[in-house]
Amino acid sequence: MKNLILLLFFCLSFCFLNAQTARESSTPTPNYRAAAKYSPTNLGKLVHSTSVRPHWLKNGNRFWYQYKTTEGSKYYIVDADKRSKKELFDNEKMARWLTEITKDPYDAKHLPRFNFEFVKNETAIRFYVTSTEKVEEEKEVEDEGENGEEETDSTKTKKKKKGKPKMVNKVYHFEYVLGSNNLTVLSNKKKGKEEWKKWANIAPDSSVVLFSKNYNLYWMDKENFLKAVENEKDSTIVENQWTTDGELYYSYGGSSGRGETNESMKKNKDKRQRIYGLWSHDSKKFVFQRTDSRHINELWVINTTASKRPTLETYKYHMPGEDEFYKTELHVFDMPTKSSLQVQLDTVKQQSVQVYREPLKKSNYDDDFNPALLLSKKGKIYYNTISRDRKKLDICVADINTGESKVLIEERFNTYIESRPLVLLNDETEMLHWAERTGWAHYYLYDINGNLKNQITNGSFHVERAIGVDDESRTLYFTAHGIPKDQDPYYEHLYKVNLNGTGLKALNPGNFNTRTDMADSNGFFVSNYSRVNTVPKSELRNSAGKVVLELEEADLSQLMATGYKFPEPFKMKADDGITDIYGVMYRPFEMDSTKKYPLLEYVYPGPQTEAVNKSFSVRMDRLDRMAQVGFIVVTMGNRGGHPDRSKWYHNYGYGNLRDYGLADKRHVAEQLADKHDFIDIEKVGIYGHSGGGFMSTAAILVYPDFFKAAVSSAGNHDNAIYNSWWSETHHGVQEETDEDGNTKYKYIIDNNQSLADNLKGRLMLITGDVDNNVHPGGTIRMANALIKANKRFDFMLMPGQRHGFGSMTEYSFWLRADHFSKHLLGKEATEVDITEINRDKPKTKS
Repeated sequence: MKNLILLLFFCLSFCFLNAQTARESSTPTPNYRAAAKYSPTNLGKLVHSTSVRPHWLKNGNRFWYQYKTTEGSKYYIVDADKRSKKELFDNEKMARWLTEITKDPYDAKHLPRFNFEFVKNETAIRFYVTSTEKVEEEKEVEDEGENGEEETDSTKTKKKKKGKPKMVNKVYHFEYVLGSNNLTVLSNKKKGKEEWKKWANIAPDSSVVLFSKNYNLYWMDKENFLKAVENEKDSTIVENQWTTDGELYYSYGGSSGRGETNESMKKNKDKRQRIYGLWSHDSKKFVFQRTDSRHINELWVINTTASKRPTLETYKYHMPGEDEFYKTELHVFDMPTKSSLQVQLDTVKQQSVQVYREPLKKSNYDDDFNPALLLSKKGKIYYNTISRDRKKLDICVADINTGESKVLIEERFNTYIESRPLVLLNDETEMLHWAERTGWAHYYLYDINGNLKNQITNGSFHVERAIGVDDESRTLYFTAHGIPKDQDPYYEHLYKVNLNGTGLKALNPGNFNTRTDMADSNGFFVSNYSRVNTVPKSELRNSAGKVVLELEEADLSQLMATGYKFPEPFKMKADDGITDIYGVMYRPFEMDSTKKYPLLEYVYPGPQTEAVNKSFSVRMDRLDRMAQVGFIVVTMGNRGGHPDRSKWYHNYGYGNLRDYGLADKRHVAEQLADKHDFIDIEKVGIYGHSGGGFMSTAAILVYPDFFKAAVSSAGNHDNAIYNSWWSETHHGVQEETDEDGNTKYKYIIDNNQSLADNLKGRLMLITGDVDNNVHPGGTIRMANALIKANKRFDFMLMPGQRHGFGSMTEYSFWLRADHFSKHLLGKEATEVDITEINRDKPKTKS
């Protein structure tokens, strides 16, 4: 009997070892070299332009654009009215002219990157080129008069500074007349630094310039401003102080302290700084939104790598549930009289204020001077207020001369209200208002007094934004999602509809995601289109939707030569078994059919967006590259995610901001494993950044037996110390008023650290130490809870890095690769050097 038991034990042990060996042999080996091929640096050599970005001109429906392929960059000018596209210049000739003039060698494929200025009624272009030739920098100093006395402005002369001259690269300022056969040198004077752009807010008619100094509003006239343009430190510049009550955190422009050290704030307060606001179209009024944040608590980060001494950065940061809130004032400054008044706002209510501005014309995008203008040309200030709990939105109008204000449109909702810019039309007698009052986003037509005339768009689809309005034909052009029911609802298209709600028409239909750029005339638009699994293309269409010109097709030849394969879109069901969830699967390009691959989910919970590409993208560092290490990588939506679907879908997570998307992530992974034999559902990892860092940690703690490994970077693990706008909007905050009429704000939310005891899998936490968006305190609190729970985990602090990790982004990729390779593929990277980063770097130092 004893021998029989021993024999049975031996057989079971043998079977277990065989099963374990089989599982290990079926696991792929990490392929770091394959992942290294698709680093951002290498991709920049493989993929160039993937879309057309039109620079619309002011005369006619014309634009120019640059497009780069494996043959180099070319510049084109398109005349939509004439249905013509031609090269802006001949590359061969341009290379010859530049070589002859500058004496530096150029060829047609390797021209410098140009930044054009169109001149002479858009018949010529001007641009700068810097040569390798060294010349003396011409510096002038003021000469002293006789007897060593300083001369006056009217008598002083200039002379070159004595001593060893500074040598600089010679600069050429060129002009090329379109269609001509030569290139003209205008001068060798380099383009000025234009330091004035950092502080000067110039009136539309250039008569006066506003700026901030010592937290107050200052102004100077055009004559003195031109002196400042020539020499910022000219002692004869006359500055005029307008206000005297400005102070730190209750100022008229200038710095708010965000991103500045305490020392630099003190140093810069005496300098001219920018004041942001909106001008009336006649340049007589300036509307400034003044915020009082003196009573808001401060937050800090310490930059230990910035200088010889670690530097402290102090800034105001409002956290959810705090009773105090920002207080807003709207000031109107009158230029002729140098007087001011305030718009009548209810300062008792805790609310945010936004003043509507006139949209910038596409043909003005490249202009150096683009003053921000009020929406109205008729002495009105249109603005909205939204309550602190984001459930009450009022669209208001104020008289710019008296400050008297009234409410035009009210929106109320039990979750949170979102908005789009107000649109004025028909000589400011009508308004277009965007709202989600039916559960879907649509446009509504109002008269100027706030009376509803009719709903313009209607149906189970999401209207994204108004692109243009034709008053004469009474046509609205807009982008939308989900109108074709046989497509991915996230695909965006351009449509037009009559203002009475009839005549809805798709202008760039097709089973693709599109990005459009429309001319100011609304007569033509550029449509860039692709899916994640197609080559991007660009075309020009007219307002009827007809293709006028085929513009470009992306050159992916070098990318495909590396063995690249497109990812695969998929559609699965959410955990409710009803809601459609859309995602994308990324595979290793050289899959082994005998292997079973661990599954990785790259996540972002929303609610602003979902981390699911809809168009082809060259940003592969978090997806395609990670798959090449030896994983199946998927991204997918979840209920409560993207706003481009129904209001129900978008607001699903309201009141449950930690857990709302996790069940869908788990359920879809199981469906994918049922469909694909190559997915190892026993080895599932999850990773993400920011909200994705928060979600990935929540996932491994809420479903500890399903998610076996996670990497969470810059996560807001404790939303009670994240910014109030995001947390209170998407989770909710309760207003409670006591018997004396005092309002308190109640905010209760689940955090990740409360689940630290649940950890079974392998977790890595990463944060930047000067992240002033998602404070490192959130990650440190998570680490603290794990230590107290006696859990093993990995932790990495990125020195001197903000929220996006900056120069350490590549390093963070390989941290993720190492973590998942060790815990899901069973192979640990033990070398000290990350050779995949070092391999491509030239060794110029020992």
